[in-house]
Amino acid sequence: MTNNITSVAVFCGSQNGNNPIFATHTAELGRLLALAKLKLIYGGGNTGLMGAVANAALADGGEVIGIIPERLKEWERHHGSLTELVVVPDMHTRKKMMYERSDAAIILPGGFGTMDELFEMLTWNQLKIHDKKIYFLNSAGFYDPLFLHLLHMQKEGFLYDSLEERIHLCPTPAEVLDRLI
Repeated sequence: MTNNITSVAVFCGSQNGNNPIFATHTAELGRLLALAKLKLIYGGGNTGLMGAVANAALADGGEVIGIIPERLKEWERHHGSLTELVVVPDMHTRKKMMYERSDAAIILPGGFGTMDELFEMLTWNQLKIHDKKIYFLNSAGFYDPLFLHLLHMQKEGFLYDSLEERIHLCPTPAEVLDRLI
């Protein structure tokens, strides 16, 4: 791997969303990560897109590490067949451990939790707490409105660096892998 990336954090929803392409792309990404021998670090759930990415990676022999807060074990129905499941006391510990154990991050469609994880990662990146690349799987243009707002923030002078230095918007799982490795 030219970028020395051996593990990636995947942040995504614990639901599937309304567009079937979200689950299709998520499963394809999980499969591609496994085939590329990239360790998947994710939220530990077995529902929605979280379950889809983990199950697809596991089906192709991938190493999958789930990190889940005690409070969410039942809500997100923790995955029982992972390479490793780490139960942590809270969301802050979960995010910190996911950042520490990964070399890059992939953001899939999701809700508030996914946005929280994304923006904390972007903030830490901007503050030079880490320099990990962040890739968006922009299935069906899911992140187009957010990216327009981020460009607006940049135009209005609220970002320290150009977005192109921080994030990569990819329309397909294959493009994410091409840019990642």
